[in-house]
Amino acid sequence: MPDQSKFQWLIRLGFVARGLLYMTIGFLVLKAGRTEDHEGALAWLGNGVGKWLLVFLAGGFAAYGLWRLADAIFGMESGREGKEALGMRLAAGFSGIVHLFLAIQSFFLLQTARGAPRDAAEQRAEGVLQLPGGPFLLGLVAIAFLVAGLYQLVDSARCGFLRRLGEGAGRQVWVRWLGRLGYAARGLLFLVCGWFLARSAVESNPSEARGFDRALAWLSEPVDDVVAGGLFLFGLYSLVEARFRRVPEPPLEDIGAEMREKLAR
Repeated sequence: MPDQSKFQWLIRLGFVARGLLYMTIGFLVLKAGRTEDHEGALAWLGNGVGKWLLVFLAGGFAAYGLWRLADAIFGMESGREGKEALGMRLAAGFSGIVHLFLAIQSFFLLQTARGAPRDAAEQRAEGVLQLPGGPFLLGLVAIAFLVAGLYQLVDSARCGFLRRLGEGAGRQVWVRWLGRLGYAARGLLFLVCGWFLARSAVESNPSEARGFDRALAWLSEPVDDVVAGGLFLFGLYSLVEARFRRVPEPPLEDIGAEMREKLAR
């Protein structure tokens, strides 16, 4: 990939950061018997390896999150016309917000040197419920999780993720199964989190909200281990994406031309 721009290299670092995070979540369940959400895994990595890794993760998540938001706005990967493109752009926006939050959380851990708070999902749900229209807003978040979970399960079944890979990587059987199992596990966990968020919104009870950690703990054996293994595989697949994912750049020239044309009217 010698012709890659600095922007594209930054996005590939974002895929590496995502891969390390999900591999850590899966590893902690399978080898240490402890369930952690994204923030808990970040705290574990920061305490175990050091702050330099958190610096790398923060930068990777920020780059990846901004790229996904750019796709949501400009449609450079999802497309700009049709219902399917609209759905993919909404999913990209949701992903962008999540990963920017992870970048902020990584930076927060760098500043405080403390672990992530337990029941972080419950604390965030409580904060949302205290806002005007809080149950409605939390319900929208729940719907976003449920839709994202269903999308990933469909993507797993149809192997739609392979079309985003280049250089023939999608024809490799092991790559196909890494993605299928990884997306299926991640989609299932999103559905569980979305279900509990919906209950939290309906009952106006923040204690019903669950992040990845409590969702994994809620799953009975051996389902929790199977899902954790799938998350580890999703992390490995993210590393494959870091190498082979097609990463289109924002069409800045086209966007600039459109803006100049609108201003000239």
